[in-house]
Amino acid sequence: MNVFAAVGAITLAFFAETGRFSQFTMTAVWHCLRPPYFFGLWARQMMSIGYYSLPVVGLTAFFTGGVLALQIYIGGTRFNAESIVPTIVVLGITRELGPVIGGLMVAGRVSAAIAAEIGTMRVTQQIDALMTLSTNPFDYLIAPRVIAAVLTLPLLVLIGDIIGVMGGFIVSTQSLGFNPATYIKNTADFVETGDVTSGLWKAAVFGFIIAIMGCYHGYHSRGGAQGVGSATTYAVVAASILILAANYVMTSIFFSD
Repeated sequence: MNVFAAVGAITLAFFAETGRFSQFTMTAVWHCLRPPYFFGLWARQMMSIGYYSLPVVGLTAFFTGGVLALQIYIGGTRFNAESIVPTIVVLGITRELGPVIGGLMVAGRVSAAIAAEIGTMRVTQQIDALMTLSTNPFDYLIAPRVIAAVLTLPLLVLIGDIIGVMGGFIVSTQSLGFNPATYIKNTADFVETGDVTSGLWKAAVFGFIIAIMGCYHGYHSRGGAQGVGSATTYAVVAASILILAANYVMTSIFFSD
């Protein structure tokens, strides 16, 4: 009977946490859509989330495009199909690797930072002070971060796509012997607008996941410095898992045909 009691307690805790997260998410979305709007905070968070994440996203995209070109070339030589390298590189980067790798990199940096910042404000009672001053924490803390992440991550992914394709181009032309003009022509001929826009829609969803997980775990952190550290870890892990799960769902929707 103790086993069943433990299973029941875990199940009840899971549903309670799911309900609390769902309520938090709906409240955050509602406050994103209604005034007041703190445009200065939006701009500050867009700089923090977008601009300062550009180096890590750009470097990751460049080396991802390069190693993708190498692996496709090595596999293609087995079937005398080396010419598919430009096509697979641009489709792989724009459809999948650009948004997913970019999302994971930003999750590791931004979700942790958001959870740590809001968690510190929670354990030091700064959020309670905001409520005392009649300032809604969702308007002042949550909404600017969610909006900034949703708006900036597609721009980051678009820049990452360009850098990733450029990485594949440099490796292919400098190391693998491809003709630059032919490589560019094959890339332009096979990529379509839908390939790029699907990745940008994914990036917007990933941005929402990254921000909401960081805000949620930071907002509900307890127990001082140890609680803030745990919230940071949970935010990064949860955001990464949800990004991969959402990527599968959105890929099955966009490319079901």
